[in-house]
Amino acid sequence: MNSALAVDPVLDEAREEQATSLDASDDFELPAHSSHYCPTELLGSFTLLMAGHGRCVSSSMMLGDREYAMWQLARAQTMADEELRRVATRLFAYFDDAHGWGQRY
Repeated sequence: MNSALAVDPVLDEAREEQATSLDASDDFELPAHSSHYCPTELLGSFTLLMAGHGRCVSSSMMLGDREYAMWQLARAQTMADEELRRVATRLFAYFDDAHGWGQRY
């Protein structure tokens, strides 16, 4: 008996599950509002400008903790740096919606 021609029931079941999984992905529908990612260049500029004022800002925490992000953006607005305030205002649009960050744009 040729072992290459033998049918492996475990492999057949795995192939069947994979096909079902791929079929299910075809039914995926985009949400009514598409979200946009926070622009990393803008966030990078913000963190560097804040560092220039002696304020350490974590980009990861900005992206993962809305309250932290809002606090840092508010702090930036109190500084006497027009460029920093302008960048913070632009970033605010990505963090001002508690349930869907950036869905307005």
